[in-house]
Amino acid sequence: MGQVFYPYEPDQTLLLPPSLRDWVPEGHLAHFVSDTVDELDLTALYARYEQREDGRGQLAYEPRLLLKLLIYAYAVGLFSSRKIAKAVEELVPLRYLAAGQLPSHRTLARFRQEHSAQFQGLFVQVVRIARAAGLVAMGTLAIDGSKLKANASKHKAMSYGRMKEEDARLRREIEQITQRAQESDAAEDTEFGPDVRGDELPAELQRRETRRAKIREAMERLEAEAAAHDDASGRGQARPGRLKRPIGVPPASKQMNFTDPESRLMKTASGGFEQCYNAQLAIDAERQIIVAADVTESAADNGQLVPLEEQAEVNTGVRTATLLADAGYRAEANFAALEQREVDAYVSLGKGEEQRATAEGSGGPCTQRMGRKLQTDEGRRRFKRRKAIVEPVYGWIKQVLGFRAVSMRGLAKAKGEWSLVCLVLNVRRMATLAVPA
Repeated sequence: MGQVFYPYEPDQTLLLPPSLRDWVPEGHLAHFVSDTVDELDLTALYARYEQREDGRGQLAYEPRLLLKLLIYAYAVGLFSSRKIAKAVEELVPLRYLAAGQLPSHRTLARFRQEHSAQFQGLFVQVVRIARAAGLVAMGTLAIDGSKLKANASKHKAMSYGRMKEEDARLRREIEQITQRAQESDAAEDTEFGPDVRGDELPAELQRRETRRAKIREAMERLEAEAAAHDDASGRGQARPGRLKRPIGVPPASKQMNFTDPESRLMKTASGGFEQCYNAQLAIDAERQIIVAADVTESAADNGQLVPLEEQAEVNTGVRTATLLADAGYRAEANFAALEQREVDAYVSLGKGEEQRATAEGSGGPCTQRMGRKLQTDEGRRRFKRRKAIVEPVYGWIKQVLGFRAVSMRGLAKAKGEWSLVCLVLNVRRMATLAVPA
C-alpha cells in the first residue's frame, strides 16, 4: 500500500533555525505593517528613552516592535491590551511582528498611554506616504462626524443643578457629623481626660468629604466652561436684566461625568444618549484615504468644517478643490471662510441628504449662494457622491475593525487613539490597494 498522508511529527526537532518571516505568507498584512513602520520617522517615540542611555534600569521593548503590534492588533479588531498580549502568544502574524518576544499587557497599555500624543504625527506621515503613492488626489474631500462612546458610563454623570443640591446636602451632613464628633470628644475628655487622641476623622465623614470634593471639582469645571463660553460669545456685555442666568453660571441641566469629565452626553445614531466624544474625518474621494482626523467634546459638527479642511491641506500639502458635507456643518461663517479660501464647497442646508435651499431673503449671502448652487444639476450630482465616500469608511471602522469606543479617558488621549485608528485603516487600505487585482 502506498503512502496516503503527509508526514506528521509534532515533536520533530528542526536542524536549522527557521526564519520568522517565513511563518507568514507573502502579501500578508503583517508584512505590510512591518515594512510601513520601518519607513516612519519614530524619533518622537524614542525621545522618552534618551535618559536611559546610561544603561541603568530594566531593558525596554523596542518602540518599533510595540507600534507594529498595536497597528496590526487594531487592524484585526483587538483593542484590549490584555487581548493583544494573549494574541501575541497565539497568533502567528503577531508572534512574527514581535520577533518571538512576549511583552505583557501592562507594557502595551503603558506604551499606548505614554505615546498617544505622538500618534497624530504618525498618522500624518502615513497620509503623506499615501499621497506620494498616488492614492490621494485632493480633488474631492468629504467631511463627516460620528459619535464614539467614551470610556465612562452615562450613569456616572450629574447635572449642575443636581450637583448644587448634593453639595448642599453633603455640607449639612458633614456639619452634623462634625457636631456629633465634637460632642463625643467633649464627653470623652470629661470621662477619660484631654490627653486621649480624638483627632481622627470618622469613616462616614471621610466618605462624604471625598464625595463633596469630587462634586465641587466638577462644579468648578462647569463654571469655568460657562464663563469661557460667555466671554467668547460676548454675553458678558449684555444687560443684566435680559440674562436668564448669571454670567459664568452654567444652566442647571448642564451635565458632567465623574469618570471622564471631558466626555459629554450625546445623542447617538440609535436615537439614545450615551457618554461620547465626537469623532471627525476628512476623506479623500480618490481611494477613500483619511487625510485629516480629530475628536471634539462638542456634539455639534459645524465648528469642525474649516479646521478639518485646513488640517487636510497641511497634512497633504494640497488644498482640496471640492468639499462635501452634510447639514450638520452648515453655517454662514463656514461658507464665508471656504469662499475666501476658494474651496468649491457643497454643504447641505436640509436634514439628511435633502438639498433644501433657504427661503428667499433668509440666511446670509453665503448661505443663499450655497442654496442656489445645490439646486443646480451640477450641484446635485456632486453632492450625491458624499454618502458613498464617507459611509463605507465609518462602516470599516465600526463594523470591520469593530472600533466603537475609545479605550482611554480624557480628550487628549481620545484624540491620540482616534489618530491611531485612522492610521490603521489607512494602512489596511494601502495594503489592499497595493495588491494587483
